[in-house]
Amino acid sequence: MAKQTGFLEYKREEPKKRPVAERIQDFRELEELLPPDRINQQAARCMDCGTPFCHAFGCPVANRIPDWNDMVYQERWEQALTLLQATDNFPEFTGRVCPALCEAACTLAIQKEAVSIKQIELQIVERGWQEGWIKPEPALYQTGKRVAVIGSGPAGLAAAQQLARNGHSVVVFEKADRIGGILRYGIPDFKLEKWVIDRRLEQLRQEGIVFETGVDAGVDLSIRYMQRTFDAIVLATGSSVPRDLKVPGRDLKNIHFAMDFLTQQNRRLEGDSIAEQAAISAKDKKVLVIGGGDTGSDCVGTSRRQGASQIVQIELLPQPPVNRDPYNPWPTWPNIMRSSSSHEEGCERFWSIQTKEFVGNKQVEKVKVMRLDWSPPDENGRRKFTEISNSEYEIEADLVLLAMGFVHPEHGPLVKDANLKLDGRGNIEVDKNQMTSVPGIFAAGDCVLGASLVVRALDQGRKVAEGVEQFLSGRYPS
Repeated sequence: MAKQTGFLEYKREEPKKRPVAERIQDFRELEELLPPDRINQQAARCMDCGTPFCHAFGCPVANRIPDWNDMVYQERWEQALTLLQATDNFPEFTGRVCPALCEAACTLAIQKEAVSIKQIELQIVERGWQEGWIKPEPALYQTGKRVAVIGSGPAGLAAAQQLARNGHSVVVFEKADRIGGILRYGIPDFKLEKWVIDRRLEQLRQEGIVFETGVDAGVDLSIRYMQRTFDAIVLATGSSVPRDLKVPGRDLKNIHFAMDFLTQQNRRLEGDSIAEQAAISAKDKKVLVIGGGDTGSDCVGTSRRQGASQIVQIELLPQPPVNRDPYNPWPTWPNIMRSSSSHEEGCERFWSIQTKEFVGNKQVEKVKVMRLDWSPPDENGRRKFTEISNSEYEIEADLVLLAMGFVHPEHGPLVKDANLKLDGRGNIEVDKNQMTSVPGIFAAGDCVLGASLVVRALDQGRKVAEGVEQFLSGRYPS
């Protein structure tokens, strides 16, 4: 594989980022591609490890990572692209926003820095677009079957493409005014510029997929109508009900859910006008972000670009360790201390903090918080916390963003009228082939998994397409 001694000869090289002072002035992507000779060296670091855990354990879509690393090293880029697109419909998305589970499972990562798999993946697909190798792949024949896909996030788009390439007539319904779902409205442009989505959507249109925006499936179109009109229905609606923080003062103004804040900024960049009374802006404000995950980090980066005077981020959980704990061995995802590009741009971070009360006169002015003491992890890595007495203090804030994740998909007409069975967490329950409790109605992505990763949603989209294919062909397991 690649160069057998490459991992000894070359060090891991990260892509260059635009300087902080420059990038916080705009919302353009902040990372650059590596030059061809240096990405060749990064591919050369892939070991002949025998059992590629990156592929078999780390990657949800089972990318053939060692194989396309070898192709890049040999400068056989088109073959590398063929291998990559065999398992990943949209490598330009995962190459930008995936946390690289594969790199955590890289054998080299046991003692050294992992192979730069994510960066190599991105450069393969961008080379493909540059060279014109990525083209529409319409089906050679039409089956006459019609499939409705509800939701145009990564799961819905992947399912739609797979089904269209199998010869089915596919219509994607999206209640927003543009296609893309979380990719379009939830991820900031500095991580994923929207021309990247539009470029791929044009390919999907040329493959025969029809997109209908501004359609609230279940409301504008009843589930009964869709069942009569389509041979199968795929629900890819995401997990959109945010986790709230019901403490005193929650009704004060300028306390918003993170996704409302991020969506609004993305709409501004699309050229939409935002009514002044509904506008959420961090300009000249003291911002408090509650929640330490990726969404919270995106709020930090967006607030910095909007001109916040101060940004503080707090997290209920304890600060992660610098190195893996014994209960968190390789090749599992390492729960270790990380700082995102947004944190590099300026932000105070605090862990083991519980929010007790929002304080203010009509609008929030301060937030009362309390420090927590966490017990050591048990054999399963679980911890419990207790409040530290007399540790309460206040954080000044005139804009609070709640970034504490999502609880489940909306339980609106689409779910209720179809009488879909839900699991214990409120997600849509499916069988091993992604079919819900109602025959002919399938589900995939975050509405099944709960809020998760783009790459897991892509995997779900591909799996649900396989399930639909079996159903439409009469081969569905009884």
